[in-house]
Amino acid sequence: MAEIKIAVLVSGGGTNLQALLDAQARGEIPGGRISLVVSSRPGVYALERAARAGVPAEVVARKDFSDTDAFCGALLDTLRRHDTGLVILAGFLSILNETFIRTYPNRIINIHPSLIPSFCGKGYYGLKVHEEALARGVKVTGATVHFVNEEPDGGPIILQKAVDILPGDTPEALQKRVMEQAEWKLLPRAAMLFCAGRLSVEGRTVRITEE
Repeated sequence: MAEIKIAVLVSGGGTNLQALLDAQARGEIPGGRISLVVSSRPGVYALERAARAGVPAEVVARKDFSDTDAFCGALLDTLRRHDTGLVILAGFLSILNETFIRTYPNRIINIHPSLIPSFCGKGYYGLKVHEEALARGVKVTGATVHFVNEEPDGGPIILQKAVDILPGDTPEALQKRVMEQAEWKLLPRAAMLFCAGRLSVEGRTVRITEE
């Protein structure tokens, strides 16, 4: 079975990218290899992480394009040049159009910092998710890895992990705990399952086959 080339799309510091790079270094993504990092913004720390790991990186800056279609077209050209088989969104803050999504059906994975369907959809990203969870007084939050479709945060769910909300939590403290306890574990596992051919989509349901 040919090795699957993984492109990780980023927009900021790249903590989830680092979790993927560390998992790869430990041999935890057999059958796949992070072969490209693409940033929608120049100068972000995720690019430094890629360089330190020896992974090629490119910038396709959203600000350089007049609209989403032109931006996504440039992204697609970049991924095709690198023969990408799996796209992972790791803190990627730009919208992808239908053409992009349909080019990689059930081959785009996203991480979201809540238990979907709670606190998700348009406008819910970063600290906003955790602020809303605390404002609503929920006792448990977490993270979700899902395939990407045309509906924001609406694609088939691959993995979820719950994280307790503690008394006195701030959005920043909750964000850090969700990353450490859920996001950094789920995303590498989802990549492993995909590259091992253990994920299949039936309607809106993801089936995980045993080893």
